[in-house]
Amino acid sequence: MATTQPRRFKTISEFHQFRGLPKPEHPLISVIDLALVKHLPANEGGFMYDFYSISLKRNFNIRLRYGQQQYDFDEGIMFFMSPGQVLKIEVREDTVVQQSGWMLLVHPDFLWNTPLAKNIKQYEYFDYSVNEALFLSDKEETTLEGIIQGIQQEYHSNIDKFSQNVIIAQLELLLNYADRFYHRQFITRKITNHNILNRLEEMLAQYFNSDALAKQGLPTVGHIAEKLNVSPNYLSGMLKVLTGQSTQQHIHEKLIEKAKERLSTTGLSVSEIAYELGFEHPQSFSKLFKTKTNLSPLEFRQSFN
Repeated sequence: MATTQPRRFKTISEFHQFRGLPKPEHPLISVIDLALVKHLPANEGGFMYDFYSISLKRNFNIRLRYGQQQYDFDEGIMFFMSPGQVLKIEVREDTVVQQSGWMLLVHPDFLWNTPLAKNIKQYEYFDYSVNEALFLSDKEETTLEGIIQGIQQEYHSNIDKFSQNVIIAQLELLLNYADRFYHRQFITRKITNHNILNRLEEMLAQYFNSDALAKQGLPTVGHIAEKLNVSPNYLSGMLKVLTGQSTQQHIHEKLIEKAKERLSTTGLSVSEIAYELGFEHPQSFSKLFKTKTNLSPLEFRQSFN
């Protein structure tokens, strides 16, 4: 069965034309009123943009699929896409699309030769899945709405040598607020996030108490995230807020706990323990152990004698 290729938009103008919108006032940045977007045909093969997309959608009574994840939007939700990511829209034939909110499109060329061109990659939520979108309070929504209006007003005005810097500053403010609101979400959605944390602890305990370590080595962050049905960046971001550690640090912590147990309760050599814990080279194990404990494996073992 042939798969439908995603529709690729190389320019913001192409996107405007496809959605039946007026030509953008600026070729590299545009704020779109989603209430004006009518063209959402059913069973589209997906979309891929060559530019950044930041959206706040309300009353979005259609289903979005992003990678293997899907989400039904029924309230004000914000999500982010970076160039090259694929988004699918699923609309039932009888659905009347009713949506409001805004969409900010920013072409990478607009960021060229500015610090944000490099720094934008630090905002991990561009790699979150749709079901990890940002739920906003009314107050938070109003804050972001004000920034979006500022960006829009700036490129509506006569463009001068300050315009790009002013818009870049507003865009950075928007991204930093989104970062803050995601941290708030990790804390306020405790039940959901602690369920993920509990499942992570159970999964790691099961993995480290089986022979999987010796056979397969340390589990990767990607493997763990896939089993938990979340994206790697979302998992690490959530864990940093809840525990102060990334997923990789969590995995290493469990490894060190297991290593301490084997060093203190068995007569196995350091090399034998290293192989048992999935290390091809004992020196790699010793180096990691010392980094985490400030003791070599032998020094740790001797401390029990």
